[in-house]
Amino acid sequence: MSYVKLAKTVFDIEIDGLRHTRARLDESFSKAVEVIVKCLRNRGKVVVTGVGKSGNIGHKIAATLTSTGTTSVLLNSVDALHGDLGVINDGDCVLALSYSGETEELSRILPAIKRFDVTIISMTAHAKSSLARHSDIVLNVYVKKEACPFNLAPTSSTTAMLALGDALAMCVLDARGFKKSDYARLHPAGAIGRTMLVQIKDIMRTGNRNAVIADYRSVKDALLAMTKAKSGTISVVNKQGRIAGVFTDGDFRRHIARDPEVLQVPIDKVMTPNPVTIRQDALAMEALRIFEQRQIDDLIVVDEKKRPVGIVDSQDLPKFKLL
Repeated sequence: MSYVKLAKTVFDIEIDGLRHTRARLDESFSKAVEVIVKCLRNRGKVVVTGVGKSGNIGHKIAATLTSTGTTSVLLNSVDALHGDLGVINDGDCVLALSYSGETEELSRILPAIKRFDVTIISMTAHAKSSLARHSDIVLNVYVKKEACPFNLAPTSSTTAMLALGDALAMCVLDARGFKKSDYARLHPAGAIGRTMLVQIKDIMRTGNRNAVIADYRSVKDALLAMTKAKSGTISVVNKQGRIAGVFTDGDFRRHIARDPEVLQVPIDKVMTPNPVTIRQDALAMEALRIFEQRQIDDLIVVDEKKRPVGIVDSQDLPKFKLL
């Protein structure tokens, strides 16, 4: 058997396991979501615990919960009996993972956990196991077989736990009304955080890098101002200093091809009126959307009185790690 064929067999077995786990979803899952949401509203948290491969999956589930706004901590079941039970408070939810439901280290701490006023949600394959008996809610993760050829190494079973944990996290996220902006606030160093939290005023070109000209000036004056600002775009303003139009180096090339005397023409005769603009207090992600939809290279930034105060050059976006 080729390695590719063997790998596909592993995928097939694990996919089949996921289908069986999906088919077993019932009201216990809905109850688990509701209990966690209520717990969070009451300032509680989710305490995730497990041993071995289940513990590794628990670590990932706890991380996913935390990153999507569900306060979660990981409890090492071995250290729990030596003081780490202190992370549990009355009102918390405990998410315990054990495929067999009879893991010795986990079984030893269950009676101690039950002394707290907590709700225990378990992920196990055996409804009559010690873990299931100590649990308030049981989520079934039974799979027909592991992808391991000896049916020993946790593979299909851990995949089922992982998927069920993801489903739990996403449903809690939805039930709590967790938004993309909330996610960004928890990930300020990531790409989503940057695009969601960075404002236009943080990335726009200002001062002598922002070319602006009055609408009665000539095309030649506009080109000189653009050259001085090292910009391919200039904002054209009316007598009140408000944005009236925009002129680009591309516009100049098109006009001079038709009229060699265009340098002397007033800029308001060749500018593009009513250009696309953006407020300086808008988020950077809004600029990304405009660049994508309008297929433009530069975006004029205006204040509350429609006066041009800066410009966003699409070539600057990679520098701010926004692309």
